[in-house]
Amino acid sequence: MTSTTARSIANVVLVSAGAAAAYAVLSTPKGRRLARVVLRTWLGASVPMYLLAEAGRAWVEAGRPEDG
Repeated sequence: MTSTTARSIANVVLVSAGAAAAYAVLSTPKGRRLARVVLRTWLGASVPMYLLAEAGRAWVEAGRPEDG
């Protein structure tokens, strides 16, 4: 088995497992509520941190001092 074939098989297995897990979680009301809470928490934490990091990077690239 070549490396490319092994990688393709692994990708198919991972996608199938992810789809099965998503179906199992989203097919119940409790799972949907949990998924909604997790998604809201993840977006609430990661998006503002990304925007702050990008703003800081833009500030430095503009030639301004890092201290403000």
